[in-house]
This record gives sequence, structure tokens and C-alpha cells, in this order.
Amino acid sequence: MERITSRQNPLVQQIRKLNNSRSHRRTEGLFVGEGPKLFAEALGAGMDIGVVVAAEGVRPDCPPAIRQVEVPEDLLKSLSTTETPQGVLFLCRMPDLTPPDKLTGGRYLVLDGLQDPGNLGTIWRTADAFGADGLLLVNSCADPFSPKTVRATMGAAFRLPAWECGLGEAKALLDAAGIPLYATALRDDTLDVRKAELSRAAVVIGSEGRGISREALALCAGTVKIPMRERCESLNAAVAAGVVLWEMKRSEM
Repeated sequence: MERITSRQNPLVQQIRKLNNSRSHRRTEGLFVGEGPKLFAEALGAGMDIGVVVAAEGVRPDCPPAIRQVEVPEDLLKSLSTTETPQGVLFLCRMPDLTPPDKLTGGRYLVLDGLQDPGNLGTIWRTADAFGADGLLLVNSCADPFSPKTVRATMGAAFRLPAWECGLGEAKALLDAAGIPLYATALRDDTLDVRKAELSRAAVVIGSEGRGISREALALCAGTVKIPMRERCESLNAAVAAGVVLWEMKRSEM
């Protein structure tokens, strides 16, 4: 195993830049994953992993074709984005975020300006668990491959596609596939989410601060609401997405 001790080493500096800069991640086409479980998930999903960096004494189960680097524990800690480092970091090739020419599934979420990476990662993980076919990220969502987002997906980022596109492009793709678009919002046509036909549908989840944009709402064929106490105005975006995804899944059970 290769050993690095200098904080000025090019690999060390590259990891710092990838952790801190969305633009650098896009330029390099790489992102950083952290932890042995996430590393195992990435391997199992066949992700393109170039380098594994481990603390002294940590020996991740790693194919020989992947570059393996050992660093002092304090150096690894300085590269970690968590309060409690797990002893393993890895550099991974970023999947293509460009949507396909045609959507082949039947259940999607459209995330409209979602800014919190933890919420994005949690929604991604839940969408994978409940059998969604992908996420469409519109109106400048959080970076799907920031360290916090990737960590929150718990491996779903390696299995379920997420694409960045314009709102009009997302609508055109859904229309071409015959998939109706709904929103979690209140207006005259709003249905209780338990009564809506969501077995083949896409649903817009709005941002934490402003909700669903007027532009997105105008494109929706209908809206759904999640029943709750009148004294409560709204749910966290990830929780709302979880309820919607469950209702999408429940139709086939």
C-alpha cells in the first residue's frame, strides 16, 4: 500500500478541493465518498473508483486494480467532512447527470429548488427504497454529489439515477413517456394523496423555504395534499417525499 504523510501532497489537496467545491467536482468529474460501508456499496454497484485512502491500520476490502493509499490518522481526519471519521475515503467517478432521451420507468420525483443536501440525500435514499425510477432535479437544487448528500443517500446515489435539467425539459420528458405530473400543493383540484392515482406519475417536491415554484405548479396536471392536523402548516421536504413515495409504492402492493 502506498503511503502519504504530507498535507501538501497533490492527492491530499485534490480531496480537499473536491470536498469543498461543487465546480471542482464538476470539472474533474469526481466526488469523495467516506466510510467502509459506503465504499462497499459503491463497489457493489460497480462504480468507477480510482483511489482509496485509509488511516493507518485500516485495511479496506479493496480490489487490487484500485490505487490504495495509507495516511496518518490525523491527516485522514483533516480530510474528513464528518465529526467522527470512519477511516476510509475514496474518489469515485461521477455518473452522468444529463437526463436520458427517453424515460423508461413510471414513477419519478421532481425536486424543485431543493437546497438542503441532507434532505436531498434522504429523499434519494427513500426513493430507492420505495421503488422510484429516478429523480429529476430542477431550479438549482443542492449538489447531488456533495459529501453531505452522498453520505445521506446511504448508497442510493450509486443505484438510483438523478438527473439535472430545466423544468421545461423535465416536463417534456414526462409528457413523451405519458407520465402525468402532480405537485404537493393546495389549489382547487387538490386530492388527498391517498386517493390520487400515483402508480404511474411524477410528483414535484418543493424547496424547504419557498415550496413549489409558480412555474412548476403551472405545469402540473393536478395537486395532492398530505392530511395532517390543521394547526400544522407543512412537513419537512424529505418527510413529505417519503409519504408520497409510499403512496406510489402502495398501489402495487
